[in-house]
Amino acid sequence: MQRDATFWEDVIEGHVLEIGNDGRATHHWTREGHEGVSVIYLTLANRPITKWSILADDQTKGSDHEVIEWAVEADRHEEVHHDTVVVWKSAAMKEGDANAAEKLCRELAKERAHLDAECTADEIEREAAWCQEAMGSVLDAMAKEIRICARSKRWWNVDIKTRRQVVGREKRERRNSEVAGRAKAELRKLI
Repeated sequence: MQRDATFWEDVIEGHVLEIGNDGRATHHWTREGHEGVSVIYLTLANRPITKWSILADDQTKGSDHEVIEWAVEADRHEEVHHDTVVVWKSAAMKEGDANAAEKLCRELAKERAHLDAECTADEIEREAAWCQEAMGSVLDAMAKEIRICARSKRWWNVDIKTRRQVVGREKRERRNSEVAGRAKAELRKLI
């Protein structure tokens, strides 16, 4: 279907994705019983693909799909920082907890000197480090700690959930209207 290809072309272009495939076309049968040709074995990545191949048929274990082996160029920064990150769920804090956290933060800051226009870079660095440590102490005491890892879906929000529901509904409506259209065509043939 042309609209599917256009959709994927827009996704690839919009997200500047790398495409991994060998250009080999695959023959398949459409729902209408027509033979089609498509390049269905491909990989999309957001960094350079360094290796891409279709493994031998003995790797498929009875499936009608091929097994793809691929690798991407590693981001050295991501390799160094692949551990779980600890953060706090401050949005779930009750109003009393938030007020107590603010009070604790003010108490900790009482003894700190305020920076002015003549402060040095070292003073700013020390103050930033203190702020980070103090905020961690306050959140440790008042907020729920959560761990973020590679499998965490912090990007998943209400907007995405709503959009996925809309897309799913539209797909179902389109599929139902296509089925109804084919049924009408079959009835016209019979009449």
